[in-house]
Amino acid sequence: MRGTPTLLAAGRVERWTPASRIAVAGLLAAQALLALAPLFVPAGWVDRMTTLFIYGTLALMWNALAGYAGLVSVGHQAFFGLGAYAAVRIADAGVPAYPALLLGAAAVALVAVPLSLLMLRLRGGSFAIGMWVLAALLHLLVNLDPLVQGETGTSLIALQQFDAQERRRLTYWAALAVMAVLGWCVYALLRSRVGVALQAIRDDEDAAAAVGVRVLPVKRLMFVLSAFGCAIAGALWLATAITFQPKSYFSVQWTAYMLFMVLVGGIGTYEGPVLGALLFFTVETLFGAAGVAYLVGLGAVAVVFALFLPRGIWGEVEQRTGWRLLPVGSRLDCTPVFPVTANSVEKTDD
Repeated sequence: MRGTPTLLAAGRVERWTPASRIAVAGLLAAQALLALAPLFVPAGWVDRMTTLFIYGTLALMWNALAGYAGLVSVGHQAFFGLGAYAAVRIADAGVPAYPALLLGAAAVALVAVPLSLLMLRLRGGSFAIGMWVLAALLHLLVNLDPLVQGETGTSLIALQQFDAQERRRLTYWAALAVMAVLGWCVYALLRSRVGVALQAIRDDEDAAAAVGVRVLPVKRLMFVLSAFGCAIAGALWLATAITFQPKSYFSVQWTAYMLFMVLVGGIGTYEGPVLGALLFFTVETLFGAAGVAYLVGLGAVAVVFALFLPRGIWGEVEQRTGWRLLPVGSRLDCTPVFPVTANSVEKTDD
């Protein structure tokens, strides 16, 4: 058979690239270096970096739920506030302060299981509004607790046994550990079968169910995980502030911050929320003292990104360059292997 030379290609599934291997190694090294920061960084910066880690945790958790499971919530301040409240309650029962933070988040995760039976019956806008109503209801219930004294609030008194420097360092290390552990857990989860199921549910829930995806258990897993992550972020925020006032912790501003970080960084990408948290932290550091004007500016920027850059900064970068620094999916590599010419193929007659 005569013809022009062609190229044969071998298809193989590729999950890692040289760039992604370098990125993962660099991130692990950066996290190890950050663990040493309190030993030589000024106290003010230790506090600010603790705040950054809490923001990063919130962004990762909200993106896992909305960006991958398609469950957009405007009421995740419910779990943030509930985590802080549970920590206060558990510490008041005699549990040491820092274990109480973790146990409080675990208690919120347990509460999220029965809540998911109700909330996951809702879809789309109904789920978003339902979460906002849930947050308002939990806020009212917490106010009824005599320990909290309504909007007057209370304090995590157990933290006062630590001197300021020790508490600062312990809270920093706890916040860094939480962000790192939850971040890598989400990463591993998204690279598993659960991650594939999540993206199928996000794209078309009915179609995913039709091909055998167990929709409700997968959504419940992400709902509970995000509740736990937001709860421990709230507990860590309590460790930095010591005082607990329900109005502050159950404020919708916390979900607004999550929305901003994820939308600007890149919803549905793994790197995007991390980038969004860094940008939000920088903007807050520079302009946070502007008060209401600062919040209005954040809202305007979020709207602009939603309209003109719906994939966010990292989503656009990934689309234009193909960079996959922390890949959670796979791609088919069809690199040409060797040429085949007409002379190398003979036609046979039957």
